[in-house]
Amino acid sequence: MSKKVLLLHGWGGSDYPHWQSWLAGELARDYGTVCFPLLDHPHFPSKNRWMRQVKAMLEAFRPDVVICHSLANTLWFHLCEEGAIAPVEHLFLVAPPRLDCEIETIKSFFPVTPPANLFAENVQLVTSTTDPYMTPEEARSLRAALDVPMMVLEDAGHINADSGYGEWPWILEQLQEIK
Repeated sequence: MSKKVLLLHGWGGSDYPHWQSWLAGELARDYGTVCFPLLDHPHFPSKNRWMRQVKAMLEAFRPDVVICHSLANTLWFHLCEEGAIAPVEHLFLVAPPRLDCEIETIKSFFPVTPPANLFAENVQLVTSTTDPYMTPEEARSLRAALDVPMMVLEDAGHINADSGYGEWPWILEQLQEIK
């Protein structure tokens, strides 16, 4: 794959055996260009600090593809609302939390409004029927607000290592299909 891929983790990071870690390894193994940064203090994140970091990465790395997991989706929404980012070709929004999450440690990220512009030519929302951070109804509302395609995984939890998503061939196949 000749595209540059930026992987953005959520609260707590996405280290091995998470699918983002696996995907970074698979892309690098085939000489792909991948950026998989550990954002500052992943267990105690700061929205403003993460926004500054990701804006700097976007400017320096200039990705074609961005793949967000969990809290990174919320971060992307804030970046879109601010409007100071360059558009990407492909955006994957995987397992976003609800827009009004009330977890104390990540409260600086909420509430968030779905942005009118996602700064991406192609968007794929991926949710689960059993995500503890977003109900299927909330996922359908988000899909409608964003007006993007949505793939719903059955009983996939938060689509992370704890729910069996260490290796995730589907996401790798999606990237391999991008020319």
